[in-house]
Amino acid sequence: MLGNFTLLFVIGKNQTLHKPMYLLLCMLALTDIGTTTSIMPKALFIFWFNLKVITVGGCLTQMFFLHAVSALHSAILMAMAFDRYVAICHPLRYSTILTNTRIAMLGLMGLIRAVFLVLPLPLILSRQPFCTNRIIPHTHCEHIAVVKMSCADTTVNRTYGLMVAFVVMGSDLMLIAVSYSLITRAVLRISSKKAHQKALNTCTAHICVMLTSYTSVLFTILTHRFGQAIPPHVHIILADLFFLVPPVLNPIIYGVKTKELRDKVGKYTCRR
Repeated sequence: MLGNFTLLFVIGKNQTLHKPMYLLLCMLALTDIGTTTSIMPKALFIFWFNLKVITVGGCLTQMFFLHAVSALHSAILMAMAFDRYVAICHPLRYSTILTNTRIAMLGLMGLIRAVFLVLPLPLILSRQPFCTNRIIPHTHCEHIAVVKMSCADTTVNRTYGLMVAFVVMGSDLMLIAVSYSLITRAVLRISSKKAHQKALNTCTAHICVMLTSYTSVLFTILTHRFGQAIPPHVHIILADLFFLVPPVLNPIIYGVKTKELRDKVGKYTCRR
């Protein structure tokens, strides 16, 4: 929360940072804050006060926000890959291709896609009967964990949940791969080693953020669906790490790797 709010404050206070790249960083920070606020209050109540009860409506609401924000996070990472592609492959046209308005439209489209795809998950589950033993072995209402409590046939729930995961992840990862293949091709055509290094530095922060986000979520999804032999506590640790590690690391990665942002944060820190 501290890192992401610091990022929002610094970008908001500096007119020189009101650019498409930093607007995307603000969107990424907002999704990290959304992820944290979706699960941390309830998790802290469980650990601090042993308050483990949640209503069905509350659980389904938490599930919706959790997965919708995750889908939006993936869309923003895809938009950031496109931003890097334009910056490296079409630097002279960057300001005309990517304006703040177009970035805002990309963010809005990602939000609409997330709501449209994720909303059926709690709606379908709300019509399912639940067994007497209503215990979720998690600190949050993850979709597949709630599905396992249903006494009825859950084929539709499982199939749709898996489809959403692969549609969101698959389409975004495919577009990210296309962007980076075009970036690689453009960089290899440049003979200057200094230009190679500059292009690599431009993409390093985004690559690191993608690794922290996609690696954990893919591993979590696959172990939930196909890792029946994995102990339950491992599932719980992996799920918690997925919602903990990216929001902590993202502002640190961009704060360290982006010189202009690093200088502004340092200026405000020294002033304080």
